[in-house]
Amino acid sequence: MRGKEPFFGVLIIQKSLIIIWERLQNGDILFLKGGKSMNNNEPLAYMSVKEMSSLIAEKKLSPVEVMEATIERIEERNPEINAFVYLGFEEAREKAKVAEEKVMKGERLELLHGIPTAMKDLFDFKPGWVTTFGGIPAFKDYVVDFSCTYADRIEKAGAILVGKTNSPVMGLRGVTDNYLFGATKNPFDVRKNSGGSSGGSAAAVADGLVPIAEGTDGGGSIRIPASWCGLYGYKGSFGRVPFVSRPNAFGGIHPFLFEGTLTRNVEDAAMGMSVLTGYDSRDPFSLDEKVDYMGALQKPIKGMKIAYSPDFGVFPVDNKVKEIVSNAVKLFEDAGAKVEEVRFNIHRDQKELSDLWNRMMMYGNIGAFEGFKKQGIDLLKDQRDDLPPEFIEWISKGYEMNMTDFIRDQEMRSEIYDAIEGVFADYDLIITPTLACLPVDNRTDGNTKGPTHINGVEVDPLIGWCLTYFTNFTGHPSASIPAGLAEGRYPVGMQIIGKRNADSDVFAASSVFEQLKPWHDIYKICRDRSLVL
Repeated sequence: MRGKEPFFGVLIIQKSLIIIWERLQNGDILFLKGGKSMNNNEPLAYMSVKEMSSLIAEKKLSPVEVMEATIERIEERNPEINAFVYLGFEEAREKAKVAEEKVMKGERLELLHGIPTAMKDLFDFKPGWVTTFGGIPAFKDYVVDFSCTYADRIEKAGAILVGKTNSPVMGLRGVTDNYLFGATKNPFDVRKNSGGSSGGSAAAVADGLVPIAEGTDGGGSIRIPASWCGLYGYKGSFGRVPFVSRPNAFGGIHPFLFEGTLTRNVEDAAMGMSVLTGYDSRDPFSLDEKVDYMGALQKPIKGMKIAYSPDFGVFPVDNKVKEIVSNAVKLFEDAGAKVEEVRFNIHRDQKELSDLWNRMMMYGNIGAFEGFKKQGIDLLKDQRDDLPPEFIEWISKGYEMNMTDFIRDQEMRSEIYDAIEGVFADYDLIITPTLACLPVDNRTDGNTKGPTHINGVEVDPLIGWCLTYFTNFTGHPSASIPAGLAEGRYPVGMQIIGKRNADSDVFAASSVFEQLKPWHDIYKICRDRSLVL
C-alpha cells in the first residue's frame, strides 16, 4: 500500500484473513473483512450501497481502501468484459482521501459518502473527462467543461466517480458495441452482449466493479441491459430526474429521455434516486415534488390491481422469456395484489412502431450533429466511416423529414399513450417482459446488433425486440427487475410500469417482488467466472 495513506494493514489469523486497518490517530479502527490477500477485492465486490455506506459512516470501512479495492477489481476484470472505456483513478483516489478525512473528523456525511460509482459515455459529461458519444473515433480526445445531472448530483451526495462506461454510437441500439472500443461482454456469459445502450454500466455493476452506475434511457437503455445483466434498472417519471440540455432546452422530449440508476437491489436504487431527483429550473419539465423512495420500500401492495401482458399484443416474444415472466408475475398475488392478463388497444404493427422510435431519435441526433458542425466537426461528410451503416441510414432519413412527418409521428405516439392510459384506467401497475429474447452473441467488427427475427417474425435489430420504448413515448415510470434465469444462466427481466408520476408504486412493487423472489445468488455466475484475458 502507499506510504502516504493514514492506515496500515495487519494480516490476521486463520482462513478468514480479516484485515484490520488501525487508525494511527485517535485510536479508531476500520475493518475490511474477508479475502485471500492484503490486496484482495472480493469482500467489497458484491456489497450493497447501503451496507458499504453504513460501514463507512461507522468507521468500520475505509473510503481509501474501498477505492483501492475497486480499482484493483476494475484492473483485473475490465479487460475481459470491456465495461469501462475511460478511467479517472487518480482523481478518484484523491477524493477518497478527502472522504476519509471527513469520516475521521466526525463531519456530517452525505448519503452516498465514499461510494464508488460510474457514469456512461454518451450524452453524459464531467469536466475534464473524455466524451466519445458512444465510441465515435473522431471524439476519442473530446473533452467538455460541464457536468450532466448524474455526475453533478451523485458527487454532491458523496459518491466518487471512477470512470465512464461503454455505449453504442449515439445510443441508437439496444446493445453495446462500437468501432472505437468494441463490444461490452455480458458477465454471465462473455460470448454474449450486455445489452444497451447503458451496457457498460450494467456489466460493471453485475461483475462487481461498482455497486451503482448511471444509465440513461431513450428507448429502454437502462432497462434493456438490466434485463440481460440481471440487475434492477430504474427509469423514473419524465421530469423526475432533471434532463438539462443546451442549446435546446427541449431536446429530451422526442422521445422522452431519462437519467437513472443500475443496481443489484431495489434499496440501492432508492438511495440513488433519492439524490438524483429534484427540481432544476434549467429543465422546463423538471418536477417540483419529492418522492419518498426509501419509504416506498415498506409500502404494501395488497389490494393493488396489476395488468399483465406477455407481449403488449404486438411483440413476438421468445417462449423461454414468456414462461419465466408469466410465472414471476403470479408472485404478486402472494402479497395480496390481483393480477389479470389484459389486452392493449394497439393496432400498429411492431415494426411500424420501432421505425417510429428510430425516426424520433433523429430529432436529438440531428441537433447534436448540427452542433458538432458549429465546432468544425462534420461527421457525415468527413468521418462517415466512424458511424455504423444503420445509424447513417436513419439520420439520412431524419434530414429528409418535414413538419408533416413530425405531426404524423406525434399522432402515432399518442396512440401508444392512449393505449397505456386506457389500461391504467382500471389498473395500478402494468407488467410485461422487459425484452423479447435472450442475450445475443457479440460480433468482432464493432457492429453487434439484436435479433432480426423472433419466433419467425421479423423485428428491427436495433430496438424491435425491446418492450421498453413504449414508455419513452409516454413518460411513465418503469423498471426492469430480475424475474429468473433461462437455461440456468441467462437473466430474464420483468418490466414494472407505473402510472404517470407514481414512482412510489413501482418501487413498492419492486421491493415486494425482491422479498418474494430474491436474486442476489445469481451473481455467483459472474463472480466464479474464469477470466480469459
